[in-house]
Amino acid sequence: MFCKIDSLYICVDDMERAVMFYEDFFEQKVSEKGGIGSRFEIGDFRFNLFAYKAVNEEHTFGSNCLPSLHFSSLEKMKEKLEGKEICFPLTQIGKNWVAEFVDSEGNHIEVYTAV
Repeated sequence: MFCKIDSLYICVDDMERAVMFYEDFFEQKVSEKGGIGSRFEIGDFRFNLFAYKAVNEEHTFGSNCLPSLHFSSLEKMKEKLEGKEICFPLTQIGKNWVAEFVDSEGNHIEVYTAV
């Protein structure tokens, strides 16, 4: 069986705040914006925001599923980490530099780049 992961979603409390956060982070406008769901098209990958409260869905935030975003350079990655709450400091793991930050909604997001 062939499987390709081409999208993910994260839960958000405040869609407007989350869209603003990720427009700034990704340096692009949201591709589709809605009250329940919004989507960013990043290459051939869809990064979705889901307003779980709008459909009365319960959700437990945690760090057991981390979206992992690849950067082309350590300099750009460090630039994007500036001013963010860091929950895992910049650390070399194998052949990568890895860090995690907390987004505007409390989600943990991993970023990495090659050493």
